[in-house]
Amino acid sequence: MTVCPGPEVTIQADGGQLDQLLINLVRNAVDAAFDGDGGVEVGWAARNGRLEVWVRDGGPGFADTDNLFVPFFTTKPNGSGIGLVLSRQIAEAHGGTLMLANRSDRRGCEARLSLPILAT
Repeated sequence: MTVCPGPEVTIQADGGQLDQLLINLVRNAVDAAFDGDGGVEVGWAARNGRLEVWVRDGGPGFADTDNLFVPFFTTKPNGSGIGLVLSRQIAEAHGGTLMLANRSDRRGCEARLSLPILAT
């Protein structure tokens, strides 16, 4: 896994909830990467008063994105289907967004989390 550090920023958030959100995204990326080239990249940037966090993998990508945030839908043999739903709820509860899409630059998926930065 590669970490691409960004700038130091301050956000107001529940640390435990954000930990769970990021664990879900990274775990999904690692699982997908085993089916691809094995690469996972995590990074962040500050843009327009928002913290933009991304998790990219080199897995097979999504064949169908319609059910990504449907509760209890999973493509994993032992999955529960609540990880992405919970992650999106956490993001929205913090004034943010969570989007997932196939990568445009290569094979794989990108999860993008956007959260407001506190004004200093």
